[in-house]
Amino acid sequence: MHRNVKAVIEAGNLLGITVRPRQFPESTRTAVDAALAIGVDLGQIVKSLVFCVDGEVVVALVSGTNQLDETKLAAAAGGEQAWREDADTVREATGFPVGGIPPFGHREQLRVFIDPDLLQFDEVWAAAGTPHVNFPVAPDTLVRGTAGLVCDLARAVV
Repeated sequence: MHRNVKAVIEAGNLLGITVRPRQFPESTRTAVDAALAIGVDLGQIVKSLVFCVDGEVVVALVSGTNQLDETKLAAAAGGEQAWREDADTVREATGFPVGGIPPFGHREQLRVFIDPDLLQFDEVWAAAGTPHVNFPVAPDTLVRGTAGLVCDLARAVV
């Protein structure tokens, strides 16, 4: 088992979350790829997006069907401006590669913001540290375990 997956399992244990990792032969790097590989609705995929809000690195957990609205994230975090971080900053802050970022277990203590659209499902799937390993979790368990703030993060569809 990959060391990143072990780290996610251990982090889950500390939060009272049982992580049952499942490895897929195909990549689950994108939400579309993950939904196809796992065989679930696109909305059940948790996109762990790392952004910076006024200099603070934060994580937004967004449903696979939604795009993040940076203005809404900045407002939720009490800031003025949000921007996507580069891959090196993401790995430095979380300890994980883009495409495999789990919702918890990051190298640094990061504030988490959660898309309420994830709460409509009994089970959602999140990355477990690599672009080929994911795990199922109940959305309310995810909210509790991450101490995430549930708030509107989705970009309006025009």
